[in-house]
Parts: sequence; structure tokens; C-alpha cells
Amino acid sequence: MKLTIGHLYPDLLNLYGDRGNIQCFRKRLEWRGMEAEVIPFLSGDSIDFSKLDIVLLGGGSDREQEIVCNYLKDIQTDFQSFVEKDGVVLAVCGGYQLLGKYYKTDKKTIEGLSILDITTEWQPERLIRNIVLNSPLFDTPVVGFENHGGRTYIGNHTPFGKVFYGLGNTGKSGYEGVVYKNVIATYLHGPLLPKNPHVCDYLLERALKRKYGPDVTLPSLPDELEHKANQYIVDRYSDKKYILKETIKRHT
Repeated sequence: MKLTIGHLYPDLLNLYGDRGNIQCFRKRLEWRGMEAEVIPFLSGDSIDFSKLDIVLLGGGSDREQEIVCNYLKDIQTDFQSFVEKDGVVLAVCGGYQLLGKYYKTDKKTIEGLSILDITTEWQPERLIRNIVLNSPLFDTPVVGFENHGGRTYIGNHTPFGKVFYGLGNTGKSGYEGVVYKNVIATYLHGPLLPKNPHVCDYLLERALKRKYGPDVTLPSLPDELEHKANQYIVDRYSDKKYILKETIKRHT
């Protein structure tokens, strides 16, 4: 089996280790004897979404997002069709903001793709710290690092998770990110996937089922070290030990 991963505009949206997410997709497929093809699409390249199984839209500065916005207008219809047909997307930080209606900076408004019914508004105080989420999608917490000036308002969308430690979408809502169909949009850097192999496998399995049918499952991998690293971060930012199922139940 093979998955084709499209990395959108890595020449512009390349902050905070987004290439690490690509490497995680690739290696976790290869370790299972599956093939991974990664196609980087640079500024101005044409994109055939029908050939892609997973799309990564990474983070960039406000200036770079404004540049990317002009390219995104040309692919908006095809990108939205990919999402609505259950294409798998990981959008991080600037990529998360660009999936929405707009990002209003202190100087101008950057038009988004309107794939998600969300809006983002800049505030001078950046939200910067480690972050821990409890997501109903997983039995294991999601950990990462956030650094964003935008406050994202997600309306009626389902959040990626409840903030256990950190600031999240607005610093006040108590929630982080968005899950829509097979899209995960989030402010979590780090990069996200090497710190959270369960999130990587969730996206890979969604892509495999879409391509090869609902009976496809991912063989397990020996992730003891990865889980220990994840748990270390969770414990570090916990005031006391939590029974995970009780924590998830309490925050959903």
C-alpha cells in the first residue's frame, strides 16, 4: 500500500519544524512496510489534489501567509473539494488560520480559504507556552508547543481538544484547534506528530481507509519511548497524577 503526501508551500510555510511532521508520516508508513511518496508544492506550482492522500499546510509569518493567500485563491475550489471528499489534512498554525474565512492582523485582513467557518484576529500579546490537550479522539493526551498572536474563533466547529495546560485558540475558551471531517487544524508545533505518534497514526489510518477501504488497519509499532516522552511532558505540567479516562471524561 502507498500514500501520497502533499506538502504545500514549504518554501514559505516552514516554521517550527513542520518538515518533522512530513518525516513522521513517512517513517511510520515505511516501518510498516508501506510506501510513502512526498510531493513538495512550491509557490506557484499547480496542484492535482486527486493524486494526494494527505495534505500538510504548515505555519509561517503574517507576511508569508499573505503571500501564500494569493496562491491559495487559485486552488480554493479543488482544496475544498478534497476536504469535503474526506481527504486527510493537517494544518498547523498559519495553515490553520488560512483554512478559515480571514485572519485580521494589526495592519490588514488576510483572506482565507473559507473551508472552515472560523475567523482569526491578531492581538499584541502572543500566546507562547507548552500545551497539553485531552482529545476525545485519543486515549493518550496530545502535547505540543504553541506560539501565536492570532486568536481563532471556531464557532460551531468541534475543537481538537480541551486544554489541560496551556492557552489554546483564544487564551480564554479552554479549547484548542478544530476537527472537521478528516482535517485536524491546530496551533500545536514541536513538531506535533513525532511527539504524538497516536495522532500521526490516526491520520494515516484515515487516509488508508479512504483509499483502500474501511477494513484497513495499521499494525502496531513498538512506541514505548515515544509514549514515555509524551507522558513525561504530561506529568511535568500536571499538579497531580490523573487517571486518563477520568480526565478525558471530565473535559468532554
